[in-house]
Amino acid sequence: MCQQHQNQGHDGAPAASPQSDTNTRPRYNDSFPWHLGAFDAHCHPTDTMSSIASLATLNARALAIMATRSQDQHLVAQVAAEHGVSDSDSPLNHGDDSILDGPASKRTCRVVPAFGWHPWFSYQLYDDTASNHSSPNSNPDNATSTTEDAFRIAHYKAVLSPTPKDPSFLSSLPPPTPLSSFIASTRKHLTSFPHALIGEIGLDKGFRLPQQWLPDDASSRDEGLTPGGREGRLLSPYRVQMQHQQAVLQAQLRLAGETGRAVSVHGVQAHGVLYDTIAACWKGHEKKILSRREKKQIAPGAEESSSSDDDDNEDENGNEKEPKQKNKTARGKPFPPRICLHSYSGSADTLKQWFHPAVPSQIFVSFSTAVNLGTDSGRAKLEGVVRAVPDDRILVESDLHMAGEEAEAMLEDMYRLVCEIKGWDLEPGVRTIGKNFQDFIYG
Repeated sequence: MCQQHQNQGHDGAPAASPQSDTNTRPRYNDSFPWHLGAFDAHCHPTDTMSSIASLATLNARALAIMATRSQDQHLVAQVAAEHGVSDSDSPLNHGDDSILDGPASKRTCRVVPAFGWHPWFSYQLYDDTASNHSSPNSNPDNATSTTEDAFRIAHYKAVLSPTPKDPSFLSSLPPPTPLSSFIASTRKHLTSFPHALIGEIGLDKGFRLPQQWLPDDASSRDEGLTPGGREGRLLSPYRVQMQHQQAVLQAQLRLAGETGRAVSVHGVQAHGVLYDTIAACWKGHEKKILSRREKKQIAPGAEESSSSDDDDNEDENGNEKEPKQKNKTARGKPFPPRICLHSYSGSADTLKQWFHPAVPSQIFVSFSTAVNLGTDSGRAKLEGVVRAVPDDRILVESDLHMAGEEAEAMLEDMYRLVCEIKGWDLEPGVRTIGKNFQDFIYG
């Protein structure tokens, strides 16, 4: 979410200059093998809509672009309608003969849309599914602007910490959107775009709301940026209570499970509670860990049993069901089938729990120069974390708020760095990461 990273790091501290700045980027003696297929697993070009025109000239094969708030859901859908991947693009081959728009000389970058509500903006939703939360619009005939204002103020006092007391700050906040309404609209987007993800979603203990716009600020704001971001404003003391962030996250995780969609997850200063929140969704569906004796008793080639494989093999009439097609995403689970921990900033030790063999979701981890190289602490831990990620679960992203040359330079830098840390030659490494992207998107 780099529109705010320009002024605030992923951990809430001031961000350092990106390592891919044109004046500080390393010089490479070899050319980057874009023709093999390079993929940006997480970015926000709809924060700068003018940059979308660069998709026609990008070297990257595909971008997974994230929605985050009310102002950009329709923009992601708009871009995906024109540039989105289609059934003919599936799977996203990563070789020279990619089916993405044919010959490399005529290929244009494709978009994988993602629809979600970022934790930074979670305060703008109210959980109308909670038993103790009622809406002033539940009875439109009796609703008045006074009751709506009172409800809005009561909502923000309930979900922000410390409790705001400044009337001008409270009045500057937008009327909250019902969580059920957002989930319903997201479901429609997922129906319109069969390969769409859910993202960016997650938890953040470090984020603070920006201060309200002052009367003289409107004339100076950058009209090229999609509204809703920080845009250089000073930070207020207010944070979104973790319980509310969790409610918003859980609703989106349930939707991902119901629809069989992968999710892109944000986690800052909340790695433990993030894992616990997501793990609660798959409780009772963990994979069975077989003993050595049980493994020896399994016939060669047979699939390991799993408590998450709870579908009956017979229909209601006792007839054997048709076998499941390989790579078809299971739907109707209470947890996402695939999860990407985007710009992962936790430790290698914390990462171990995500890759426990009982975890029923496929876990992927992506890295960006914007976040993972943005602070001294991030740079210090990156090598150990990259080594801790299985080779078939690592992804690369830009996490930049625009598409274009800068984003591609940052993407290339991280591709090269991951390959170096993993001990991969560049071309095999690019192919591996491309295959991982394919597996994350399509399963």
